[in-house]
Formats: sequence, structure tokens, C-alpha cells
Amino acid sequence: MNQPVLDQIDLTTKPLPLLLHLADSALIISQKQSEWCGHGPVLEQDIAITNLSLDLLGQARNFYQYAATIINNENIDEDKLAYHRDDRAFNNFVICELPNGDWAQTILRLYFFSTYQQLLFNQLIKVADSQIAAIAQKSLKETNYHVRWSTDWVMRLGDGTDESKQRLINAFNNIWIHVREFFEPTNYELAAADDGIYYNTALLKEKWLNQIQQDFETATLDLDLTIPTHWTGLNGKQGIHTEHLGFILAEMQHLQRVHPNAQW
Repeated sequence: MNQPVLDQIDLTTKPLPLLLHLADSALIISQKQSEWCGHGPVLEQDIAITNLSLDLLGQARNFYQYAATIINNENIDEDKLAYHRDDRAFNNFVICELPNGDWAQTILRLYFFSTYQQLLFNQLIKVADSQIAAIAQKSLKETNYHVRWSTDWVMRLGDGTDESKQRLINAFNNIWIHVREFFEPTNYELAAADDGIYYNTALLKEKWLNQIQQDFETATLDLDLTIPTHWTGLNGKQGIHTEHLGFILAEMQHLQRVHPNAQW
């Protein structure tokens, strides 16, 4: 697959990498969550998780649209940024692209990500860039619900049956190694901070861990919450992904790649 238009654009101009990171993470986890549509455990939760996916898609659109205005090229819009970049150009967290697994793994992934987003947006609403602050403010309202919904499910599964607890523990063992990426700032995040788009990753880590610890205690989950320190060879924020992202993009981007600029 090629991307001739984007090949001519410098996507490293500040704050584009940061905007793409925020958009890509929301887009990819939205795509994964949406796979539950029609497959949820009960109808109400099927509808709920689909609506959560639409919220995340809307967040991605807002960040892509802002990125497109900064690029200021008539050939570049949100669709080009979402559908015409290859996997190495995506800056999403690795945790967002992991397989859904069972319901417990999907829930725990969303819980970790949404709790992080909630803390992040609470910092971003105060940054100097008024557009990012406005997007964060709008997104925060949705994310607050995502946190409540996923937290409720963590409680139900953790303090439920032996099987539900074990499934949640299995999910934790599968994805916990990837949470370290939340708190390791990239060069483009540090560069954006120099321009007034600053968030305190150390404070994010402290508050995030405190919240996870508190919720896990309520859910009767006794797990080691030490952030992993060894490198997995992956760094989604720098474009180093699992093989899963390639499959996600192949499905998601197929129509736009085969029929560029197609409209309904």
C-alpha cells in the first residue's frame, strides 16, 4: 500500500506527532472495541461498548482535524491521516492494538486506557494551545463515563465468581507489561512541552497507579502493580508495533486504499 500524498508532507513538525499520537490511540482502540458490536454478553452492554467506540472515534476525528489544519494542505484531511498511513507511521499505544481476547481482557484494556486518558485530559485542558485544551475538555466528559463503565465491570469481574476473577487476572498478565508506555515521554512529547503543551508524566503515573490500586483493592484483586522496567522491543509511540496493527489497518483502510476519495 502506498501513500503518495502523505509522502510529501513533513509529519514531524510540532505538534503534529503528539496530535497523531492522541488521535491514533483513540482510533485504534475504538476499532478494536467496535469488534464487539453484535457479540456483547448482553444486549445492553453490546450497545454500551459500541457507543464507547463511537466516543473514541469522535475524539480521534477531533485530533486528526486539528492536525490537518496545521498541515494546511488542501489534499490532507482527517481521512488521509487515518487511512493513508502505514503501521510504522502510527503513534498509538501498543496496548490499544492488542487482541480483544475475552470480555475481561477487553474491559481491563479499556479501564487502563480510559483511566490514563481521564488524568491526561485533566492536564491538557490547562495547556496553552486553546484547540487542544478544547478537544480535551470535550473528550473528558465522555472519558469520565468510560472510566465509570469500565471500573464497574472490573469490580463485577474481580469480586464475582472464581472464573470471572481468574479471567481478569489472565487479562492482567497479558497486557500489564505494556502500561509502561503511558509514562515514558517521547522526544516529540518533550518538544511539545517546550511549546506549552505540557503534561506531567510523573504525576500521571503516580495518580494512575493510586487509582488502579484503590480499584483493585475494591475488586479484591491482589496483584503486583510494579510498572515493568524491561524493554519489550515495542514502542507504539515511536511506530514500533506488534503484528496486530498491520491486520487492523488492512481491514480498516482497505476501501480507502482501493478507492481513494470514494464517497457514499
